[in-house]
Amino acid sequence: MLRVRPVQFTSDVAGWKHLLVALGLVCVEDHGDWVEFDAGSGRVALHRVSPGSPDDGTTVFGVEVGDLAEFARRTAADGTRAELFDADRGQAVRVTARDGFTFFADKATSRTTSPEADPGLAVVGTWLTPDLPGPAQELRNIGARPRRAAADFADFSTKNGGVLLVRESSATAAGSLAFEYDGDLAALEARLTAAGLRAAFALAGSLLTIQAPRGGTISVAGSL
Repeated sequence: MLRVRPVQFTSDVAGWKHLLVALGLVCVEDHGDWVEFDAGSGRVALHRVSPGSPDDGTTVFGVEVGDLAEFARRTAADGTRAELFDADRGQAVRVTARDGFTFFADKATSRTTSPEADPGLAVVGTWLTPDLPGPAQELRNIGARPRRAAADFADFSTKNGGVLLVRESSATAAGSLAFEYDGDLAALEARLTAAGLRAAFALAGSLLTIQAPRGGTISVAGSL
């Protein structure tokens, strides 16, 4: 099992809940400071932080898997460093890439997706790097499936939902929260506007940018 599940750190959990529900995600776990949402494909977690925290507004690249030990074994056997460790929320796998990028694989609480989530919406986890071929191979090693590639990006599908994207950048980091939408972007924009959210089109109408709580934006790209 492999599912995309980035974590959004925020001091405004209520604002993010409102945005994600308007997008078409469904809340499947709510523990106050930790909230999880299903999209039609992939999952998003919200992690509450204090106002003024340096983590406020940041996004952490991450995935969910079924069997942590087996995931770590297979990933290491394919050439990517993967280690089981005890995290705050229980055991997890730390994946360390050759470019220094580190992310976590957590144990999935469910293999299914809420049927109430918008089926056209997919979560995108983004890895920014100056070395495109290296991270692309690392994602193959964790079980992601190559989908598209160009000179400055490569993206991958996952067995249990969501898209993993590697994009060329001057520095190694996790990208902002993003989505793909296999549906009518204009109708989605109208839905967001009706919910009191600010959204605008870019790239000849193929990309929708949405104002996020506490500043910043998230993007929704039309599926190709």
